[in-house]
Formats: sequence, C-alpha cells, structure tokens
Amino acid sequence: MGSNSSRIGDLPKNEYLKKLSGTESVSENDPFWNQLLSFSFPAPTSSTELKLLEEATISVCRSLVVNNPRTGNLGALIKVFLSRTKELKLSAECQNHIFIWQTHNALFIICCLLKAFICEMSEEELQLHFTYEEKAPGSYSSDSEDLLEELLCCLMQLITDIPLLDITYEISVEAVSTMVVFLSCQLFHKEVLRQSISHKYLMRGRCLPYTSKLVKTLLYNFIRQEKPPPPGAQILPQQSEGGGLLYGLASGVATGLWTVFTLGGVGSKAAASPELSSPLANQSLLLLLVLANLTDAADAPNPYRQAIMSFKNTQDSSPFPSSIPHTFQINFNSLYTALCEQQTSDQATLLLYTLLHQNSNVRTYMLARTDMENLVLPILEILYHVEERNSHHVYMALIILLILTEDDGFNRSIHEVILKNITWYSERVLTEISLGSLLILVVIRTIQYNMTRTRDKYLHTNCLAALANMSAQFRSLHQYAAQRIISLFSLLSKKHNKVLEQATQSLRGSLSSNDVPLPDYAQDLNVIEEVIRMMLEIINSCLTNSLHHNPNLVYALLYKRDLFEQFRTHPSFQDIMQNIDLVITFFSSRLLQAGAELSVERVLEIIKQGAVALPKDRLKKFPELKFKYVEEEQPEEFFIPYVWSLVYNSAVGLYWNPQDIQLFTMDSD
Repeated sequence: MGSNSSRIGDLPKNEYLKKLSGTESVSENDPFWNQLLSFSFPAPTSSTELKLLEEATISVCRSLVVNNPRTGNLGALIKVFLSRTKELKLSAECQNHIFIWQTHNALFIICCLLKAFICEMSEEELQLHFTYEEKAPGSYSSDSEDLLEELLCCLMQLITDIPLLDITYEISVEAVSTMVVFLSCQLFHKEVLRQSISHKYLMRGRCLPYTSKLVKTLLYNFIRQEKPPPPGAQILPQQSEGGGLLYGLASGVATGLWTVFTLGGVGSKAAASPELSSPLANQSLLLLLVLANLTDAADAPNPYRQAIMSFKNTQDSSPFPSSIPHTFQINFNSLYTALCEQQTSDQATLLLYTLLHQNSNVRTYMLARTDMENLVLPILEILYHVEERNSHHVYMALIILLILTEDDGFNRSIHEVILKNITWYSERVLTEISLGSLLILVVIRTIQYNMTRTRDKYLHTNCLAALANMSAQFRSLHQYAAQRIISLFSLLSKKHNKVLEQATQSLRGSLSSNDVPLPDYAQDLNVIEEVIRMMLEIINSCLTNSLHHNPNLVYALLYKRDLFEQFRTHPSFQDIMQNIDLVITFFSSRLLQAGAELSVERVLEIIKQGAVALPKDRLKKFPELKFKYVEEEQPEEFFIPYVWSLVYNSAVGLYWNPQDIQLFTMDSD
C-alpha cells in the first residue's frame, strides 16, 4: 500500500502497513497517513483471491491487535477519517477526486480491520481498542470513550448527507458495508444477540436522531438501483509530467478492487445477477434488513423497525401522529415499481414481506393498485421454481400471498386480470388465463411438490390457507385450474387410502408379534385427513358462494364424482360432504335427462342453466373460510439468522471464513 502499487502477496511486507500495526505510535497529524492512503493494487476477481487477501493481511491485523493498546494507531486512523469526512460534502461539490479517494481508502482500511477484529474478539474487547490512548500504554480516558459512537454517527451522516455522484459512489457503498460489519458480531454467536454495544449506540444517543433519515436513504438507494460509475469515471487529470504519485490510481476505485471487495466472496453470484447490478442498492437493502431485525432494547423498541412500520406516501397529506416517532414520507409508486422488479433476490422478497406485514400504509396502497399482476407474477414465479429456491425464499413468497389473500378486494380483482402467454409455466401452454386461476395453479403445484419432496406441514398449511381465503371469490376458473383442484383432491384421496391400508396391515401384524414397534400411522392419517377436510371446505366454499361463476369446477367435479363416494359416510367429512353431494346429484340428474354422448360445450351449457335453477336454500351454510398470517412468538429466532445468511452470501465487506460463523449452518439451503 502507500503511493506504490502493490500485489496481494506483497501486503505482509508493506512498510506502511507494518508501521500502522507496529510498536510506534503515529500521530493523527503525521504525513504518514497521506502516504498510507495513496494506494492501489490489482483487483481480486474471485472469492479465492479475496481469501488470499485476508490470509495475506492476517499477520498485519494480529500485530495491530497486540500493539494497538500501546500505540493507539487504530484510534488515530479513525480520527484521520473523521476529520476528513467533515470536508467530504464540500469535496464532492468541488469534484476533489484525490480527497474523496483517500477518504475512501481510509474507510476501506477501517472496514477491513473492523472485520478482522470482530472475528477475533468480543465487543467489549473491541470497544477497548477504540479507547486506547497513544501516550499512556494500555490506558484510556473519558474524552475518547465515544470514538466508536462517533464513527457510527459519522457513517450515518455520510450515507444520508453526501450527494450520490460518480466520485462518491464507492465511498457510499463502503460506508453502508462498514455499518453492516459493525453489526456482524451476530455472525459469531449461535444465539440471537439481545444486548449489544453496537445496538446500544444505534438505538440511543447521538445516532438516534438519524434513524428516519437513514431508513429513508437506504430505501431510496434500493429504489434507484444506481449502477457503479463506468470505467474511467474517476481517473484523475494529469497534474504534471508522469502524473505524480496519484495519477491513474483512482481509476481502479470505481470498478476494480472496491467493487469486488464489497460484492465478492463465498456464495456470491455473478455481477450480472439482478440483485448485484447495483452494489449500493444491494448493500443498502441488506443493512436495512439488519437494522429492522435488531432486537428491542430493554427500555425501548427498535427505532428502525418503528420507522419501517410507520412511513407514509409522499401524496399522503395527513399529519404525522405525535405518538409515532421516526416516521417520514417516501414515494410509494417508485417503491412499488422497485419491489416488482427485484423479486428475484431473497432480500427484496423479505423487504416486501416486512412492508406488507408491518406497514399498514404500504399494504393499503398495494392492495389498491390496479396493476397487482406486476407484483404477484414475480412471487408466483418464485413458487413455481421451488426446486431452485431455498426454503426461506419460498416461505416468504407464500406468506406474502397469504397476506394478500386476506383482502376480499384482492381476491375479486385477480380474477378480472387476464394474462396471455405465461412463458415460464411449462406444464401446459397457457395462452390466456386469469391471474386468479394462475395463482391457484401455482399454489396447487407447490402443495404437490411438497407432498412428494419436503413434506413440510407448515408449507401445506399456508398453501391451503391462501386457497381457502380465495375460495369464496373464485370467478370464471380456467378449466385447467378447475381440473388441478380436483386432481389434488384425487392425489390426497389415494394417499389417504394408502396410509389407511398400511395402518390396517400394521395392526394385523402386531397381533402376531408384540416385539416390533409400530409406525405412527395414526398421526399420518390424522394429518392427511386434516388436509382432505381443508380441500373439501375450499370446494364447498366455492360452490356455496360462487357456483354460477364456475361451471368448469362443476364440470371437473362431475367428471371425477366417484372420488367423493368414500367420504360421504366418513365421520370426519360427513357434514361438509352434504353440499358437495347435493351439487353432484343435482347436476348428474340434469345431465342424465339431457341424454347420452354430450359434447363438452353442451355439458357446460347444461351446468350454466342448472346453476340458475339450483335451490340455494338447500345448501348448508358454513362459517366463512378466513385465515390470517400470524407471526411466530419469537420471530427473531427465524429472521435474524435468515438476514445474516443473506449478508454472508453477499460477502458484505470482505470474505467471511465459514469456520468462524456460529449463527447458522453454512451447508443448509
């Protein structure tokens, strides 16, 4: 490092790094810092090279850990950075490339050191490294105790106040990444952190007033999806012959080393992936999710979650309630567009879930949109490609559908939206289908996939709950959707018979041998009967509320009428079967009267005529099917590991060593 270009392999021998981590104290006013911060070297292009960088700098970091209590050089470096940030906004306005480039380099070194320190020590030990004085070895005093808070506060100011230009893009990315690294202590604990020094600083004191501004800025970074500046955008003009020490070095900042550092690493995807086309948007979204999922303090709720729960549309002119702190306004149309376009990434789907679940203003706005297909189709595509997605992503997509289907207006409107040529649906060519019918097809496919592969009861329950919420509003079901509903019931019926047969054979076998433990077929039978009951209730709800709108479902019901015979007298289904049996008997009689060998068109015509004549008062009324999504009692036990797994796989800041990670298992999903 320093004014000479370096290679990763040369870093352990670099004289500037050796001085930074050595036994000599360096004053914050020493010219050394200008030399240290004028560096460039070839950019790593893979996670392997990132790992090599970490391995190459281990000796430097360990030396600093040992010597910093006597030298205070970490604190001096941070003070150099803090002093420079006071002029950063003016430098951006004046296009001072050199000043911004060196300030970025200072922050990059701080981020690297922080990551290394956090991997090696507790938060309490880290805090001591921020408070060591230069002159008194191993001591600290009150005037430097807030250096950690000052750095955090400075990062928040940098993120929110520095204008986003080509020359400031990378330092904005680095500031966001450094904040995530600050909070990354969670990665090194198996349990969810409920008390943390970094949490304390972020939730009270000098950082607290920046809460709403930070959340708003991170959201707008996500919305804008600003791409990195093009190559050469930061090349410095030649000042003298040969360009001086810094000529040409800054050209590597925009698209070289720094972009790779903040994006590469284990589990990361190619830069062409939608979620990584904008490093700033991706990092901002990850930081936003981390902040939103911090655990509440003992005496105060998480202010960042409060801000996310309460912000309003810029077109909403109603006053902010005085009881709700940290609220702000944002353009909902721009937010909606970005959310629709970015659902290929886990983190964007998690943000959509968070907003729908926790912010009633956002939920009301989205449900009132007349172009809901733009949001629903990407969610359906996630579920359709369930084999390619991790289970968390699938759960989030499914819960989003469940939340949407709680609204009757949504359930009606999706059947009015006609789609043409759904290219990603490969089972059958769908030249024209309603959004509602497509939703039914995808959810049923997810159930069938789950039955044969994962066998997750939670997934079943949520799929069926979404169908149940929609069932009373089914309208003009596509013939293929109607067939799939009955086909799913057929599959469940066969599974029921198989389990029942296994239970009977097992019981017979137990009479001749008392030593062999019996499989728990009773529990399996109970689960499958619960699912069958739910399917019968869904069919019944459609028949009693919108039979005249769904001739295709009645047709499919009549075509497979034999399936329902065995459930007529079954004690678990007898009551719900009354209506279905009545409909089957009524329409079967009318078809019999019409004669044999009827065409499909003629059968549908008879069904439509019969729907008008069917005596509705003979259909038994059942309670309305309505299921609401209810979050688990301790949602942080699920969401915090999930969010940090997303951080890990984006390699925020640097390469993360899998052996160091404690919070989640790296080979799961």
